[in-house]
Amino acid sequence: MATAELIRIVSRSSPMALAQVERVRTELAALHPGLRTEVVPVTTSGDRWTGDLAQLGGKGAFTKEVDAALLAGEADVAVHCLKDVPADRPLPAGTVFAAYLRRDDIRDALVHPGGLPLAALPPGTRIGTSSVRRVAQLAASHPHLECVPIRGNANSRLAKLAAGDADALLLALSGLERIGEQARITEVLGIEAMCPPIGAGILVLQCREGDTATIEAVTGLGHHETWREAAAERMFLHALQGHCNSPIAGYARAERDGRLSLRGRVFTPDGKQVLDAHEWAGALSPEDLGTSVALALKRQGARELISSIPH
Repeated sequence: MATAELIRIVSRSSPMALAQVERVRTELAALHPGLRTEVVPVTTSGDRWTGDLAQLGGKGAFTKEVDAALLAGEADVAVHCLKDVPADRPLPAGTVFAAYLRRDDIRDALVHPGGLPLAALPPGTRIGTSSVRRVAQLAASHPHLECVPIRGNANSRLAKLAAGDADALLLALSGLERIGEQARITEVLGIEAMCPPIGAGILVLQCREGDTATIEAVTGLGHHETWREAAAERMFLHALQGHCNSPIAGYARAERDGRLSLRGRVFTPDGKQVLDAHEWAGALSPEDLGTSVALALKRQGARELISSIPH
């Protein structure tokens, strides 16, 4: 069996994405001291586009060019944030997920230059976020705050905040930690206050199906509990058939004793209606747990709710 000597890692070119690649390079170097790695940066249509993501076809806008570089043989491994990989369609033919890295914190964080927590923000405060999931939950819990669309990577959002485009930001805690900006965090929101997106805090490594040398080299970075959580969450999203304008949130949790649970939530965009389900896997596989929670929400009317949202 051939062993990999050089692994070329393709990634989006944002500071966040490159920080994620450095984590992979560090973990690979610890696992295989003789292995060399190179970074192949690409700029995706999602990074270039400043408008509504739905007009670009949704989340795939961040993965298309990365996938193309992998399939063309210009790189051997792609690093993705799992939450950016669409769950409603299969991976590009000829590619596989070879490893799910140990999960980072799944919570969201508030960044407010004045240091105020969410509960103390005065009416009319402009919260910068383009996430329909965050907008719906803020509308339900803090209807006096105003959400303003703000896109781009975390660094550019922080720059827009400094320029006055918003009064505060909601960002993923793990993302701020990856780019070394955790000192800016005013408040970390609990998962009850802000239910996370499917796949939050998970980095996944994608390889070409037949590239056994690379797959063997990176498989050791995989974390079994994270894989179980990801499998349940992705099947949940797939079974719900959400689109990129559907406010869907949820998270699976693998306990130390092996038990696995999944919480799933679906919101109307105005946050006025919330569907909620929480189940334990018992003897079910992670995928069957995801399907079961999706069915529980469908019985509450999730399908009709999602279909009624324009996209």
